Amino acid sequence: MTTYSALLRIPGVARLISAQLVARFPGGMLSLAFLIFVENRTGRYADAGLMLAATSIGQAVAGPLTSRWMGKWGMRRVLSLTLAICTLSVLSIALVPMTLPFYMVLGLLCGLSTPPIQPAVRTIYPKLVNSTQLTPLFSLDASAQEIIWVLGPVVTTFVSTQIGPMWGILLAATLMVGGGAWFIASPEVGRVRIPPSRRKLGSVLKKPTVLIATMTGFLLVGACAAVEAGVVATFGDEGLEAGVVLAIFSLGSLVGGLALGHVPISPWSLARRMFLVAFGMAAATAMLGVWWLAVTLFLAGAGIAPALAVLFAIVSSSVKFSDTAEAYGWIGTGQLIGAAIGSAIAGFLIDTNGPAGALWVAAGFAFAGFVLPALTRPWLPDLRGRDASPIPDTEPVQLQGPG
Repeated sequence: MTTYSALLRIPGVARLISAQLVARFPGGMLSLAFLIFVENRTGRYADAGLMLAATSIGQAVAGPLTSRWMGKWGMRRVLSLTLAICTLSVLSIALVPMTLPFYMVLGLLCGLSTPPIQPAVRTIYPKLVNSTQLTPLFSLDASAQEIIWVLGPVVTTFVSTQIGPMWGILLAATLMVGGGAWFIASPEVGRVRIPPSRRKLGSVLKKPTVLIATMTGFLLVGACAAVEAGVVATFGDEGLEAGVVLAIFSLGSLVGGLALGHVPISPWSLARRMFLVAFGMAAATAMLGVWWLAVTLFLAGAGIAPALAVLFAIVSSSVKFSDTAEAYGWIGTGQLIGAAIGSAIAGFLIDTNGPAGALWVAAGFAFAGFVLPALTRPWLPDLRGRDASPIPDTEPVQLQGPG
């Protein structure tokens, strides 16, 4: 914990972590809020899964594009425009009665305009700390973001079930605006300029580490999306059990991330951490009781933040600074496509085979996420004792003045 406290004392680190957490907090709310809202309106989990899939596809398409645009037009311009459009889309879903096709269209627009805060903040991090502190900072970030997934499901479930499904979405929209404005106004966002990439869009995927990280993230988040749908279907949307179990799932990730943040990253690290996720999710399929799911999903969660920290570190160490935002955008795209497919498959299997079907989907995704890095470990970097900072560009990175 000494390492983490030292990081938080560095000027700008605590502020930036806090601002981006609030700005991204709706990410832990909207999927569940949309799931409850659309199922309440249409009576079908499959419909809710399709709407979530449309939202995730929109985010997946936008991820690399908006991340790359930050290097061309500046972070603040891109973040402000996307925040405005995304907020209007979310409010329309909550306030305007419509049929499933229109929910899907607005969900797609919401996804397309999701502010690229995650690529922005992880591009800024290397400019705030020295090279030896970067890997622990990625671990702290991956762990801290689990606060979103610990509190988000509980808050969303409580508001959506006890007050009304519409209010869960409106609360998320409020946090989106407040957190997004705070992040955009942060001095670090104005000072760091991302150099425009001179390579074609998608060229960064030729880096084996970026491709492996993108595919593994696809499988990991697909598994998590299936778990979320399965837990909600198991306990229904009339009580707090689903939110509590999902919060414990994320609490496991928070604990795992903090516990493993100091462990050096080797070529085997990603496979080992994904195995823990797969084992816990497979065990969860045995019974659907509250306590059994809480214990097994806590175990599965303990591998999630550590696995994400590995993804961020191996990508950071293998690309140029001008390509980092796009690389993280592609990782986000992989994760969101995984969420779309995981949600859609889980939704259909819930309707046909019950909640257990969604948990089997989750276990299958997670096991594939273990096999992939295990087979591709010769292409993964060994960062034990190595610098995880991005490769410097040939020309110096300019810093802008405050504002």
